[in-house]
Amino acid sequence: MRLFVLFFLFTTALFAQQPYPQDYFRSPMDIPIHPSGTFGELRTNHFHSGLDFRTEQKEGLPVFAAADGYVSRIRVSSYGYGTALYIDHPNGYTTLYAHLQKYSPRIDAYVRAKQYEKKTFDIEIFPPAGEIKITKGELIGSSGNSGGSGGPHLHFEYRDTKTEWVINPLLFGLDKKMQDTKAPTISGLMVYPVSDDAVTNESAKPMLVGLKLQGDGTYLADKIAARGKIGFSISTSDKSTGSVGSNGIYKIETFYNGSPGFNFIFSTFAFNESRFINNFIDYTRFYNTGQRFQKLFVKTPYSLSLVKNNTSNGQLDITPGEVKNYRIEVTDFHGNKSIINGSIEYSDKPAAVANPKRITPYFVKAGNDHNYTKNNVSVFIPANAFYEDFYMDFDVKDSILYLHNATVPVHTTVSVSFNVNHLSKEVLKKTFIAGFTDKKISYNSSVIEDGRLTAKVKTLGNFKLAQDTIAPKIYSPSFAEGKWLTKNQMFSMKISDNLSGIATIDAWLNGKWILMHYDYKTKNIFHNFSDGIVAEGRNDLKVTVTDSVGNSTTFETHFFRTQNPASVENNK
Repeated sequence: MRLFVLFFLFTTALFAQQPYPQDYFRSPMDIPIHPSGTFGELRTNHFHSGLDFRTEQKEGLPVFAAADGYVSRIRVSSYGYGTALYIDHPNGYTTLYAHLQKYSPRIDAYVRAKQYEKKTFDIEIFPPAGEIKITKGELIGSSGNSGGSGGPHLHFEYRDTKTEWVINPLLFGLDKKMQDTKAPTISGLMVYPVSDDAVTNESAKPMLVGLKLQGDGTYLADKIAARGKIGFSISTSDKSTGSVGSNGIYKIETFYNGSPGFNFIFSTFAFNESRFINNFIDYTRFYNTGQRFQKLFVKTPYSLSLVKNNTSNGQLDITPGEVKNYRIEVTDFHGNKSIINGSIEYSDKPAAVANPKRITPYFVKAGNDHNYTKNNVSVFIPANAFYEDFYMDFDVKDSILYLHNATVPVHTTVSVSFNVNHLSKEVLKKTFIAGFTDKKISYNSSVIEDGRLTAKVKTLGNFKLAQDTIAPKIYSPSFAEGKWLTKNQMFSMKISDNLSGIATIDAWLNGKWILMHYDYKTKNIFHNFSDGIVAEGRNDLKVTVTDSVGNSTTFETHFFRTQNPASVENNK
């Protein structure tokens, strides 16, 4: 019987391994892979879903198609992935190339035609299958820093075409083009009293566990005295050969008294699962300190595929007379490993450090809907907006909603609604529901219906009605009025808005709408003369920028340009 069980476990594990093709795809760049970001890396509100190619702070490096296929999706956005391209391949996978500086000429011509047709810079296109065929190794664009990129690089992804699950690019053979001989770094271990009666090292609060580096490269954790159900979290990162920054790890496994416990591996996950990262980490500690500790236990089950297949929830029940030995193994994709060894013994000592619970009239059961109303302000919390049950602070004073605090993460959205019947139509046009702290006020898209203004928010905190009456600014044009721009390939200017944010950008050259590219990080907008709209001689330019509540600014000027540079001297 035992042999049968072992055989069953072996064959189950064997068939669970997806045989990803190793030689079908080529690297999208002809440069060494020194990643600035790895798959599954812990980011703000999401897991990193691809591999970031470091381009040495340069833009304009060639990007190639990883295999034959056709362009299935094109997305140009001022935010997020910026200028991005999706290619479907015959073997059932899709590759994504993001933060591009520009597309290759034939793709760029296709996209610009659509942008002029729709009169918009931000655009999403789904070309018919086979319309834009691509061959392996074909130049498809240049690397850049567009969208929400924090620096020049190429973000590269693999997805299952049917399910759209993202897959670790190193599983497709890119690991062979990347050197890594360094074991992951472990920078912290924490222990948590999980059950109400739990105590760890005489504390009812989470505590850091001391770690000592041993001669063999492993870490020895300070002994833990505990009772009740407890769990661990770990702060860890990895650095590959040639990389200057720290990246995410690949796999974490725990063992208790030699038996496998809680584990996860960053091989694949559903793209829409990404916000679960706020339950995967100790979010409260991250919010307060900026440190990301990955939890090695689950308190309340949730549907993140990375952890939901565990047979153990990672909680250890420490009972009298018991000593538990544990081992935590952190492994990178290339098999380099760091290990923590430790032990836990039972102790009935009371908690010297208490963790008092604040009891309020508003107990939120995460699995239920909740409605709260006071002084013409309402809050609707849908089921599963939160990960755990908790006592929530809720109050409305002087037309300000006090809705707990931002240390509790929100998974979906919470609807906040204010009665606005007392506001005139003109004032209401500029009104929105603002989140605010002592230092900052933030805009939330707000919708009016039946005399109430409603916003769906993804953080808890303080909210109030606010108005934005200040129009955006247009400034610092790249040329003086009346200047000849014959030798220029483009013109640019800067735009900004103080509160609700830029909503639309429109420009006209001699009465014809022109495409303005927008980079929110630099506040820069620019137009390429290669679009072919510029006229011979005088050109009249008009630019209008509108914010999210309808305030707008218009800038008008003119310049000269000719296809005959010699004529410029004659007209001076």
